[in-house]
Amino acid sequence: MSFHHQKIASMARTQRNKATAHHLGLLKARLAKLRRELITPKGGSGGAAGEGFDVAKTGDARIGFVGFPSVGKSTLLSNLAGVYSEVAAYEFTTLTTVPGVIRYKGAKIQLLDLPGIIEGAKDGKGRGRQVIAVARTCNLILIVLDVLKPLGHKKLIEHELEGFGIRLNKQPPNIGFKKKDKGGINFTATCAQTELDAETVKSILAEYKIHNADITLRSDSTADDLIDVVEGNRVYIPCIYVLNKIDQISIEELDIIYKVPHCVPISAHHRWNFDDLLERMWDYLKLVRIYTKPKGQLPDYTSPVVLHDERTSVEDFCLKIHKNLIKELKYALVWGSSVKHNPQKVGKDHVMEDEDVIQLVKK
Repeated sequence: MSFHHQKIASMARTQRNKATAHHLGLLKARLAKLRRELITPKGGSGGAAGEGFDVAKTGDARIGFVGFPSVGKSTLLSNLAGVYSEVAAYEFTTLTTVPGVIRYKGAKIQLLDLPGIIEGAKDGKGRGRQVIAVARTCNLILIVLDVLKPLGHKKLIEHELEGFGIRLNKQPPNIGFKKKDKGGINFTATCAQTELDAETVKSILAEYKIHNADITLRSDSTADDLIDVVEGNRVYIPCIYVLNKIDQISIEELDIIYKVPHCVPISAHHRWNFDDLLERMWDYLKLVRIYTKPKGQLPDYTSPVVLHDERTSVEDFCLKIHKNLIKELKYALVWGSSVKHNPQKVGKDHVMEDEDVIQLVKK
């Protein structure tokens, strides 16, 4: 790795020596290819399937908890689950990881401990892979840190998750990428590029044996961004850093922590600031609650149908309930902030907003 650091140092020294940048881009591509073998599960029997880490996906969202041992991760999980939970754990007896399910604002949220991501996902071969696979399906990741030694841990955990193709609090790079059969590499950049040029892009693609493609860089992108797009197996997950054990620091220190983005200070043991944490979790999950109203009855406000904020059309709503429902739909009546008058008659493409009420009219 020191070689890599020297590389970076020399890049800083020389005014971004083009050859160096080019070379570094290639190294990164090679590294990414090796890493991919970690992420994609090998075919075949998949090793020790007995102690499976396949968690039934229940509820409306899934939150994964990651942290070193003894930072108070389990205390936090059991206290969160204890206070807000309503689903008995015996539904999941066969699993090695018992997820807690909490109900918050009407949504059922699954809390999962992701064990061993840090403490040796490398050596528990089959197991580590399964944990990674589950981590990649989370809607939100909570990294639990000890407020007294947060930064070292934070770096390590982020590095580890990045290695599994998980990108935290990031948007997918704004790069257009289309493979073709012929015509070479067609490279366009719609804005100034500090790192990538046609040459570097070509060599990175060549590393992937891609010789015909359209590449459009719509923002100032790095070699890593390009590699992420070519690999295509990246998942972009929001993340909250939970700083535990705040009972051990001063008020002044607490004020500083409050200004750090994506950070929530808590005390798992004393249950301090849980409401703040839950509220932040809710914000990051971006869930939309839709209440159903049977004809001639009041809306059912106790159990909303919960959708993700990118998919909130009437059609999405129908699919969430049953895959055949959309075929029977004549139109829907919607009350709420997404319509101009209440109720409004809408079709399957109408996009709803949080806490709308819907009544389906069948054919």
